[in-house]
Amino acid sequence: MSQPPLPLHRLRVTAVRPVTPRTRRVTLGAPSLAGFALAGPDQQVKLFFPRPGQAEPVLPTPGPDGDVMRWYGAYAALPEEGRPWMRSYTLRACDPVAGTVDVDFFLHGEGEDEGPATRWARSARPGDALGMFGPSAAFAVPVDPGAGDWTLLYADACALPALATVVAALPPGHRALAYVQVPDAAEEQPLPTAGDLTVRPLRDGDSPVEAVRADGLPAGRPYVWLAGEASVVRGLRRHLVEERGVDRRSVHFTGYWRRRLAQDDAPTPEDLAEARERLSQAQGVPGK
Repeated sequence: MSQPPLPLHRLRVTAVRPVTPRTRRVTLGAPSLAGFALAGPDQQVKLFFPRPGQAEPVLPTPGPDGDVMRWYGAYAALPEEGRPWMRSYTLRACDPVAGTVDVDFFLHGEGEDEGPATRWARSARPGDALGMFGPSAAFAVPVDPGAGDWTLLYADACALPALATVVAALPPGHRALAYVQVPDAAEEQPLPTAGDLTVRPLRDGDSPVEAVRADGLPAGRPYVWLAGEASVVRGLRRHLVEERGVDRRSVHFTGYWRRRLAQDDAPTPEDLAEARERLSQAQGVPGK
């Protein structure tokens, strides 16, 4: 049986607008997105950004067998100076009729601290080119925010677009508590939902673990969704599992970024352990 074609799209910017002072929403379109619909909340993709001097990212052509590892091997084999930068993002929304998707970019500090995604998003204009791989059911961990008696959520500014899709999927009246960590009030965003959502705002420099530790959490079995800087997410997960007795199988967690490290840097032992556990979750293997 042949594999389905790889979800590789070559996109063009159709619109750019500010959402907050430091968040830009970029709308991307392609004929291949006609009829495309999101399968659920927190649909993650890989975006490929062109290198300096490239009008668009240079990417291998997928083989007819749909083998993702063979395609990725061809991508990794490209000369580094011409290999597009790859970064992970969550789709904020899609329009199946227009054949477009929205991606929100949180703009980090200007200058040396800027990564390729921030640099690209800061100057993005209609017509600019980008590559996208995904969403792919082969790598997705399904997110069901109504699976528990109540829902606990954490997101920083980078994960806020994903959080918005998760709270939008809450069942009507379902109780949820979200810790949202952004630099200042100007970066807060509305979070429309049919659920019974309480938001606990946090600022940069606050400790999310201490904030959760200080709160009396609702009774019952929670479903937990955590996304943000990798060490913060690990600390929260450790607190909830080891100190609060939450079943680790009920905790969905993603380290969106790593302090002082880029996605191009080698994974740390903690990153590898997290990847193994997320793979086990995706395959339905109970955590140890």
